[in-house]
Amino acid sequence: QVQLVESGGGLVQAGGSLRLSCTASGRTFSSYVMGWFRQAPGKEREFVAAISWSGGNRKYADSVQGRFTISRDNAKNTVYLQMNSLKPEDTANYYCAAGGNWPPEDFGSWGQGTQVTVSS
Repeated sequence: QVQLVESGGGLVQAGGSLRLSCTASGRTFSSYVMGWFRQAPGKEREFVAAISWSGGNRKYADSVQGRFTISRDNAKNTVYLQMNSLKPEDTANYYCAAGGNWPPEDFGSWGQGTQVTVSS
C-alpha cells in the first residue's frame, strides 16, 4: 500500500490558477500510475487526469483538456495537477490516487482529498 497526501487546494476566482500536489510514501512511487479525481457536492466522483509510471503518457477528461496539466517527479514521490483557467464548475474535492495499469482503470490507493473552490 502507498499513502497519499494532497495539498494545494483553496479558493480562487474564475480564470485563476492553482497547483495541487500529492506526495506518496510507502512502496516505490515510480511503480504506480497516478491519477487525479474530483467529487462535487451531490455528484459522483469523476476522473480528471492520469499519468503513467515515467510520465510518458497522460490522459485527461474532456472537461479539463487544455486547461489542466498532470506531471510527476519520481525523485520527490510527488504528482502535480496544474489547473489554469479555472471555472466555477471545477469546484470540488480533488483526490489523488495510485494504480498499476495503463490505460488507467483501477486505482487501489486514495488520498483524503483537498478542496478547490472557484468563485464566479
